[in-house]
Amino acid sequence: MGGPWGAGAGTPRYLPIAEHGLIGDLRSAALVGTNGTIDWYCCARFDAPSVFASILDAERGGCFELAADVPARTKQFYFPDTNVLITRFFADDGVGEIQDFMPVVDDSREADRHRLIRRVVCVRGALPFRARIAPRFEYGTAPHTVHVEDGQAVFASPALRLALTSTVPIEVAGQDVWSLFKLHEGESAVFTIDRIGGEVAPRFCAVAEAESEFNATVCYWRRWLSQSRYRGRWREMVHRSALTLKLLTYAPTGAIIAAPTTSLPEQIGGERNWDYRYVWIRDAAFCVYAMLRLGFTDEAEAFMGFLSEHVRLEATPATPTTPTTEATEATEATEATEATEATEATEAPAESGPAEAAGASGVPAACGVDPGSTGPLQIMYGIDGCRDLPERELPHLEGYRGSAPVRVGNAAVGQLQLDIYGALIDSLYLYDKWGKPLSSAHWDSVSELVDWVCEHWDQPDEGVWETRGGRKTFLYSRLMCWVAIERAMRLARHRGLPADMVRWGTARDTIYRRIMSHGWSAERHAFTQYEDSDILDASLLMMPLAKFISPTDPKWLATLDALGEGLVSDSLVYRYDPQASPDGLKGEEGTFSICSFWYVEALTRAGRLDEARLAFEKMLTYANHLGLYAEEIGHTGEQHGNFPQAFTHLALISAAFNLDRALG
Repeated sequence: MGGPWGAGAGTPRYLPIAEHGLIGDLRSAALVGTNGTIDWYCCARFDAPSVFASILDAERGGCFELAADVPARTKQFYFPDTNVLITRFFADDGVGEIQDFMPVVDDSREADRHRLIRRVVCVRGALPFRARIAPRFEYGTAPHTVHVEDGQAVFASPALRLALTSTVPIEVAGQDVWSLFKLHEGESAVFTIDRIGGEVAPRFCAVAEAESEFNATVCYWRRWLSQSRYRGRWREMVHRSALTLKLLTYAPTGAIIAAPTTSLPEQIGGERNWDYRYVWIRDAAFCVYAMLRLGFTDEAEAFMGFLSEHVRLEATPATPTTPTTEATEATEATEATEATEATEATEAPAESGPAEAAGASGVPAACGVDPGSTGPLQIMYGIDGCRDLPERELPHLEGYRGSAPVRVGNAAVGQLQLDIYGALIDSLYLYDKWGKPLSSAHWDSVSELVDWVCEHWDQPDEGVWETRGGRKTFLYSRLMCWVAIERAMRLARHRGLPADMVRWGTARDTIYRRIMSHGWSAERHAFTQYEDSDILDASLLMMPLAKFISPTDPKWLATLDALGEGLVSDSLVYRYDPQASPDGLKGEEGTFSICSFWYVEALTRAGRLDEARLAFEKMLTYANHLGLYAEEIGHTGEQHGNFPQAFTHLALISAAFNLDRALG
């Protein structure tokens, strides 16, 4: 960027997805590029329309550019044990840095300010800087005005007003504000964006206040992380994953989102672009599991509160699968995180299973359901519990590097995905064991869910990957239905709770025999993607993690070898072969990072520790410079998909726990 007006010659229009860090305040989040530009920010809440979205359209999306105004190389890192992001500029005449953070406050009125602070500091020598603040409201569709007075600019759109304060002079240029300034060693400048309106009035942020906010934010994150019980070999990566998962929680309701972005593509130029800013039951459940394993019980309890207060159990009419629904797939991958649950088995007593991954126990009573419906649970909800997430395309945005369409909302809410019942009930089981005992009302809800699963486990569904090839009798769905019933029976026995154990046991055993007879391919010498097929699927890695089969059972070891030969590329794992099992979507995809971490766990449980450790260490090298992961890894090692992805970080935590324990 050669000046205050925008990018200069030779500057790439889009940074690689991995060239970003994440900041947030447990209500919303922003991506900051290694060039100092905020190119994604939704003010007020994760799923709000964007204010800055140049990551989806370099010209129309809007951004907050801030950088040294001379040639400089950069380095980006987190302030240790926090989510305060530092972007440092090294130039011939000095060194400067931007400290980006969003204060985390408990007071509801002040939280409505949603303050974003950018503190610029000259560390050595002297450096000129430039700033350009160019919001584009409502995904770049809403007009806005801007006026400057007393060092403060107010951007006003019909639905949102933002105040920009600055300790250096600013000027208006059309709809934007810019500034050119120079700092000498020890000097600093502060830019602050606040949402204003109602009871929240503009408030100037002086250098001293920015310093105070910086210290308070650092203290918040370090105090939170100090609760972690993890002391293993990969502490830095595990803790970064935990901090990332915490950033993806919505404090007002306890919801946990799959990712803070929408439409970052799984393939450059492809159509696999989905909105992940919602709560997937499986993903959130596994997130709770990971938090419980690390010792963060408050997050588990908060998510239970979300389920109790915002999730109604009722049947809804099934809707046809649509490509748009794929977003779910990514998130599902999250669900893959279920594997994480398996990991829980890692630290959990031997009796606990992988599916036990989360803490979503607070659920209201379920009502009767129609066999043709999607069941008493939706696969996803809004962060406030909203059930309707209408999906639409934004044709005015070109998409990241031309990857259209850009979508907001998610039509996958109407899919039938039977595996979510195993993920949820396993998480309830774990919460009862590691958190607080389930209430009688919670148990009534669990019982009704299990009764429904006993009746409907044999239905075809869209499956964990939500392929577009139509509903099938996916093995993973059968597996997680078995988990739902088995964990409920285990909980009933442990607590002496009332349950129809004869009926439940009969259904559980029937599912087991069905999987063993129709899920095993004698020709392929492996368990397969769906019944009576010969197609491999990485979701099968959950079989030993969920304690369905012994990790050293000959049939499982044969399956593990088959997966290694058919879906693994230098320790990176593909979900399935789309040539053998068409998914109804155009284009190719990369390896799924959650599957790669599942593979590590499966190797670990099979006693192949040298292979497991090598695969795990290799996966760590594919993280970005901050230790963050998107959903997939492309053929040339680049990160693809929404970023960062909760399920990948959940699976990392699980794999680290299991491998640590096995290595001793």
